[in-house]
Parts: sequence; C-alpha cells; structure tokens
Amino acid sequence: MSTYATQMEAARRGIITPEMEKVAAKEYRTPEEIRDLVAKGQVAICANRLHTALDPNGVGSMLRTKINVNLGVSRDCKDYDVEMEKVMAAVHMGAEAIMDLSSHGNTQPFRQKLVRECPAMIGTVPVYDSVIHYQRDLATLTAQDFIDVIRLHAQDGVDFVTLHCGITRKTIQQIKKHKRKMNIVSRGGSLVFAWMCMTGEENPFYEHFDEILEICRAYDVTISLGDACRPGCLADASDVCQIEELVRLGELTKRAWARDVQVMVEGPGHMPLDQIEANMKLQQTICMGAPFYVLGPIVTDIAPGYDHITAAIGGAVAAAAGAAFLCYVTPAEHLALPNVEDVKQGIIASRIAAHAADIAKKIPHARDLDDAMAAARRSFDWEKQWACSLDPDTAKAIRADRAPEHDDSCSMCGKFCAVRSMNKALSGEYIDIL
Repeated sequence: MSTYATQMEAARRGIITPEMEKVAAKEYRTPEEIRDLVAKGQVAICANRLHTALDPNGVGSMLRTKINVNLGVSRDCKDYDVEMEKVMAAVHMGAEAIMDLSSHGNTQPFRQKLVRECPAMIGTVPVYDSVIHYQRDLATLTAQDFIDVIRLHAQDGVDFVTLHCGITRKTIQQIKKHKRKMNIVSRGGSLVFAWMCMTGEENPFYEHFDEILEICRAYDVTISLGDACRPGCLADASDVCQIEELVRLGELTKRAWARDVQVMVEGPGHMPLDQIEANMKLQQTICMGAPFYVLGPIVTDIAPGYDHITAAIGGAVAAAAGAAFLCYVTPAEHLALPNVEDVKQGIIASRIAAHAADIAKKIPHARDLDDAMAAARRSFDWEKQWACSLDPDTAKAIRADRAPEHDDSCSMCGKFCAVRSMNKALSGEYIDIL
C-alpha cells in the first residue's frame, strides 16, 4: 500500500513513484526532473491506482506531445466490438490516451473492460454518462447524481475525467448577450448549460468542486478542466466567453493543486491560425503551466471530410507553442461517428502534428527517426525506411502498387532519381539515364 494519495502528493514529498520512473525513461529525463515537474503541476501522470493495465505516460509541454483518441457508442452506432477494434488500432498506432464518450446503453462494462485491458490512459466525461446511468431526463438529475457518477467512474479505474467546471450561471447571461455564431458546441458544456437553465441552480461541478476533489484525490484521478465555451467556429475564437472561462479554470487549477489533485486544462476548438500561439501563451500564464489539452485547433470551418488535416495544421502550431496533449480529429468530425479507417486517419494526422511540434521544441531524441529515415533513403534501404515510418503498412502498399523496374528508385523518377544520380556521381560511377 502506497504512503501517498496521488502522484502530485508523492512528488511534493520528494518520493519518486514507479510511474515517474517509467515516464522518465520514455522521455530521456531523470526521475528527479519528472518528480519536480509533477510537484509543480507542469506534468500530469494520469494514473488511477485501480488501472493496473496502464503503461504510464507524462503529459506536459516539455515532454513529447501526447495524443488522445475519442471513441464510444451512440444511439445510431452501438457496436462495442467495433469500438474495441478502434481501441486496439489506436494503441497499435501509438495513441497514449483513449476517451470513452459512449452515450447509449449500459456503458460500465465497456469502461471496465478498457481499464482491465488497455495500456493507454483512459478518460471519460461523466456528465454524458449521468443521463444514461440513471435513465432519466436531464432536468430530473440532482447535483448529487452528477457527483455520484464521477465517483463511479473513479471506482471503475478511469485515469482522467473531463469536468465542465468553468461555466456558471453568469455564463448564461454572457452567451445571451454576446450572440455567438455557434453558441456552445461542447457536448458536455451544453448539457451543464441546459441543466442550469432548466433547474435555476448553479453548475454542480463548480459549486461542489471541493467534494469532487476529494473523490479524485482518493483514486488519483486527474481532472481535465473542460472548456465548455471553446469556440465552435472561427468567428467565436478568443471571445469574452472563452477567455473568462479560462480565467476561472486557472482559479480551479489552484484549488485542485492545493489538494494534490493533478490537472489538465482543455482548450480550443476552432481558431484562426494567427491566434493559436497567443492563446497557448495566455493559458500557460493564467493556468501556471498546467498541461494544455486542445481539440485541434481546427483552423478553417469549410473542410468537412478533411478536418483531420485542418486539425493537424492547428495542432502542430499549438503544440510547438506549448500545448501538451492533442485530441485527435477524424475525417468524420462534424459528420458522423468515425469508423476504424477514420480513427486511423485521425491518429496519423495528429501524430504527424505532434512529432513536428516536438522537433520544433527540440524534445530530446525527437528527430532521431527523421535522421535515420534520411540515411535509409540515401542508401535505398527500404526495410529501414519502413521501420522509421509512422505508418509502414501504407508506405509499403503504395510502393508495391506502383513498383519501379529497378529497386534503386521509385516509379516517379526511375533513373532520373536525384539520390541515385548523386550517389553514383560522388562515388565516380557512370550515370546511366536512358
């Protein structure tokens, strides 16, 4: 039995936990460095003590940028076997976190199966599950009902929970006054907003935050402070509703840290490219370096079917400027529940964005595979090229489908290949083209 409640408490007491040891090895850091960053709240190790299958990772801007994959059933797509196939594909492709956003049926068995079998961090949004768990309309639920579902998720072993604590009854008037184009697009945020409107009561996640902290401390559940007012279109980016909520999230971060509860802070959302860096720096200041977890940002509103690309563009800029955790976006964003192929495309796009940002931030050893790929390409070592690839199966398939006559080229250039010509020229060989 450990003598500390949370990773943060251990760090503040000078204890290096097994999870810190593992994170340090992955990040080419010393355990002492990781311990100190966890103590400050600048790195979160989301590790519920009941998630025994977990392969722990650290989330922080000075570490490798991590990827989260959203999945889960809905009323229209309710096959849990397909969702588990997505989970396995996500883990295989290197995603560090899985968020179960299921909104139909009996959600607990799937959540428990994830905790038993999945090595990635597991996250949930308890407010979604509240309506499903009780099988009652939103307006009939009480504040205690919401809190009890948070406790249930913690007992099931989830590593982090997204809680929309930052909107209050004041937000209702702001939304009505400032006339956003898209209003609130956060699903959880809209449910909390609707509940406040229908009941006349304050946001239970804000009003009862201290009780929630006690639950999270007991199981070492990290709170991901949800951004209910994240912009859902470019026109709403960086408006007063978004920024005021961020200020409140900074206050809640301090309260959580005072109880040794780890925190991540969620961020935009749809946002013009030129506003992203400023938003990342603002969050780092207001939330004192707490890890920033962003959806995209999606940098244009007009690319349905390609939003994994718009999000990867924004994600690379965001992570290079300080975001620590990218929530993937798939081609199905705004359109449908993603299928297995959508999940794959979303993960690859996010991993490219994260990797590009890590190189820009000079994360230790981030460029090693790029340098190895360059050497493999120069020597036409195809097997090493596959080993360096984010998605070797796709790379192999493209080459096999359009195979060249000679192995020291591709079917685009043939003997006109610049690499082939330079290799021969520098070694004094005759360069045959025709």
